[in-house]
Amino acid sequence: MVLKDILAISGEPGLFKFIAQGKNAIIVEHLETKKRSSAFSSAKVSSLEEISVYTEKEDMPLGKVFDLIFEKNNGGPAIDSKSDTEKLKSWFAEVLPEYDREKVYTSDIKKIAHWYNILQALNLLVKEEPEKEAGEKKEKESAKTKKEAAAVKKEAQEEKAEKAAPKKAAKPKSK
Repeated sequence: MVLKDILAISGEPGLFKFIAQGKNAIIVEHLETKKRSSAFSSAKVSSLEEISVYTEKEDMPLGKVFDLIFEKNNGGPAIDSKSDTEKLKSWFAEVLPEYDREKVYTSDIKKIAHWYNILQALNLLVKEEPEKEAGEKKEKESAKTKKEAAAVKKEAQEEKAEKAAPKKAAKPKSK
């Protein structure tokens, strides 16, 4: 999932979108209410891209966890974050069987389910393209735009040449 500009602010409900950098704060927009506000340096702001989940092997980025939830639910909503503690734990164990049960608390699972449901409801769950495919796609798009730009430039030069060429006066026909 692409989570670069999606932020969580401690003490604030919901998720926020990064808008701009201010002098002493950042400007954010609440994803659900669309209200803009400032998050000052005293607030703990975390990008969802930087968050990961403890597993028994290595930490898994939140984006990949969201991918697993998306696949498990066929793109539908996840379990309600206000569900029973045991239901939440068993659901998360189905999604990510190797999660570290000692380090990942129920409150963390609730946040993950809640955040996923917010992003799913707003259709913001976009799968990341593998870097190789993304690079190839960018190269193709770049080549396409270069060709289009060259065609437009050639057309403009031809029009300019037509305008600059002296117009020939019509010769009277001789009989």
